[in-house]
Amino acid sequence: MVAVTLLAGSLVAGTPAAADDRGEAPVTGVEWGPCPADVPAGAHALECGTVPVPVDYDDPEGAEIDIMVSRLASTVPGERRGVLMLNPGGPGGSGLSMPADLASLGVPASVLNTYDLIGMDPRGVHHSAPVSCGFTADQGYYGNIPPYAVDEAAVADQAEASAAVADQCAQNDVDGLLPHISTANTARDMDRIRAALGEEKASFFGVSYGSALGAAYASLFPERTDRIVLDSNVGDTYMGYDGIRRFALGFEEAFPDFAAWAAERDGSYGLGDSPEQVEETYFEIAERLDEEPVIGVDGAFFRFGTFVGLYGEANYATTAQLWQALHDHDETAVRRYLDGDGPADGGRTAAELVAADNAWSSFLAVTCNDSEWSEDLTTYRQGVAEDRERYPMYGAAAANVMPCAYWNHEPAEAPVEITGEGPSNVLIVQNLRDAATPHTAGVMLNEKFGRRSRLVSVDGNGHGVYVYGDNPCAWNVTTGFLVDGEFPEQDTSCAASAHSGPHLDSEAERLRDETLERLRETA
Repeated sequence: MVAVTLLAGSLVAGTPAAADDRGEAPVTGVEWGPCPADVPAGAHALECGTVPVPVDYDDPEGAEIDIMVSRLASTVPGERRGVLMLNPGGPGGSGLSMPADLASLGVPASVLNTYDLIGMDPRGVHHSAPVSCGFTADQGYYGNIPPYAVDEAAVADQAEASAAVADQCAQNDVDGLLPHISTANTARDMDRIRAALGEEKASFFGVSYGSALGAAYASLFPERTDRIVLDSNVGDTYMGYDGIRRFALGFEEAFPDFAAWAAERDGSYGLGDSPEQVEETYFEIAERLDEEPVIGVDGAFFRFGTFVGLYGEANYATTAQLWQALHDHDETAVRRYLDGDGPADGGRTAAELVAADNAWSSFLAVTCNDSEWSEDLTTYRQGVAEDRERYPMYGAAAANVMPCAYWNHEPAEAPVEITGEGPSNVLIVQNLRDAATPHTAGVMLNEKFGRRSRLVSVDGNGHGVYVYGDNPCAWNVTTGFLVDGEFPEQDTSCAASAHSGPHLDSEAERLRDETLERLRETA
């Protein structure tokens, strides 16, 4: 289980950022060399380099930062089409290892032959001028979804904590970089990278928040895009309160699959022999833990752990084990969970704590800079009340107040506007049941792009469709588009998989699990 889960989308007033040329400038080529030691590449020939970009695109001759990029180059010159830029989600996710990850996870050889796969650490992340709010293990900040609000007083408590986090971020921003960490600026960085690679156009594959970044790039620079795949979508080009609240809908839509799975294994876990009984068990455990936590595990922790467990069937067994331990009052088993997979920082190394601080900090920077957030607590009290009624399993958590309400910088610009202007080259792939990014977000994005996009709806659950999922239809449609340019004539649907997933050797299984963990941390 993980401590951090990120995502979303919302609305903001003001003039939206439209297509522009602020990312265009004479750029020298990338000097490729070995990647940093902490970038896992496995047996793949991954190489890294840097591209200088302006801190502030309104001052292109001013201060610069270096964006680190990675490359897994095509080895078949006769089949190479260009570059496929990648983003694993977040915001806050490091993407340098993503080219090697996709290769190890079994992305088709035809894709590897067609493109140089290009990963990157976006501005503010890890090897690209990392930002820090100075989060520490002992301050009790465990992620970017507020804890479940058991009553209206919880909003005031969370407001106090959120204001303190916003102040902490401002105090730690010694280089003044935080106000410039945004989706629009990262999209402009991508165009600088495209130019540095010597490409007239770039293709893109982004997952989760990566869909927002890809949508922004396709909207700011439509004529410089080749083939765009947006997977597990947040619904727009930015984060925001409305999008965070969609976590609640995602929970409700994804939970029945887990409930059916657990009911089929009632003899093993004892959580109920029908989906309805499993749901009853969920509320029983949550409400009991609200009143009487078990060795520090309260109702909020349990709800959050279950939410993360819905990211894919690979998590179901661990989630069921946690339920079983809590249901049986088995403190030893709960402690084993906390020591092994739980969101506790006590056992983290210094490097892991720094990485978590950076992931949380960059998430907040992008989320808070991309759109305006209400400072009126009435907004959050009303949202909590509405979602507790509408989505009782987790809704009140997603509606609670966040540090963005007290952020020290106003957004420098409105979110990038999506229009139908540009080539028809955006493929949107979306599972019907995704806890983090519900299907409705894919529908929203498809409507915004109009004639430019096609939506592929997959009868499946989990976060991540192409490569990270196992639906043959979705794989075939996406690969056909990336490799041969086969763009569906209309929106399409993929039936549920008839098998449990692709065959993976032990090393690929390990990498899949690690990659899905990173998706949950940074999606």
